[in-house]
Amino acid sequence: MSGENHGQPLEKDFSNGYHLDSNHDADDALRRIRTTGSLSISPELFEKIYLSPQNKVAGELRKTVGNPTPFALVGFLLSLTPLSCDLMGWRGAPTNGASSIGVYFTFGGILMTLGSIGEWILGNTFPCVVFGSFGAFWFAFGITLTPYSGAYGSFSPNPDNPGLGVETTEFTSGFAFFLVFMGVLCLVYAICALRTNLILFLILLLLVPAFACLAAAYWFLAQENALAAAPLLTAGGAIAFVVCMLGWYIFAAILLAAVDFPLSLPVFDLSHIIKGASDKKKAKEAV
Repeated sequence: MSGENHGQPLEKDFSNGYHLDSNHDADDALRRIRTTGSLSISPELFEKIYLSPQNKVAGELRKTVGNPTPFALVGFLLSLTPLSCDLMGWRGAPTNGASSIGVYFTFGGILMTLGSIGEWILGNTFPCVVFGSFGAFWFAFGITLTPYSGAYGSFSPNPDNPGLGVETTEFTSGFAFFLVFMGVLCLVYAICALRTNLILFLILLLLVPAFACLAAAYWFLAQENALAAAPLLTAGGAIAFVVCMLGWYIFAAILLAAVDFPLSLPVFDLSHIIKGASDKKKAKEAV
């Protein structure tokens, strides 16, 4: 491939196939996928583009449509980043995150759900499930904080005027269970992400203690122990903020590749370290 002219579009060649590896950037790879008839792509490069282990699907949609992954990532980041700042109480922000309800619906819920659908269309199961579940989480979180939903009002001494942000012992105790199992879900995702890259793995892994801190804080609030809950809310927000910084990094890495920027950010692929079951089976059969 060293002799080709990068300034000219590739002609279709059905007789001689091309192979792309991790040394090629994502945008160049997608261009070649769309212009080359016979082409193979390495697992490392596929994972960098789609944040998913390489899989085989029917059809040619990956050659004709855009990549929905950064679309969903921006929804996640623009929801979690301000929430993490709220949880830490920066600039006197409310620690329940209620000031960004609209963001949770529009960016978190809508963008991540649309991104999940896009991944589903392309046959990328793992990012489809991750983005879809987090899209539902942001919808649920936003609805819970909305006064008209009655989530707070159902436990308020005055249901006709519950007030945004009223936290009662019954509500906080029950809502904490949702946060616990979101942490369990992220743990499963983190284990699966060992087949993707280091940045995504750390993002999903760090969400586990973040949700654990928030759940513990809510249980202390249920016991009317605000002094014990406050540092846990701060810790949960701080961990979530680190998650966001990693998320902004991987988001920048994908977009820089999409515009063929001369600077490339590594995401530290793990797919060649954590071999898949099918790879091990093939190796065993070869032996």
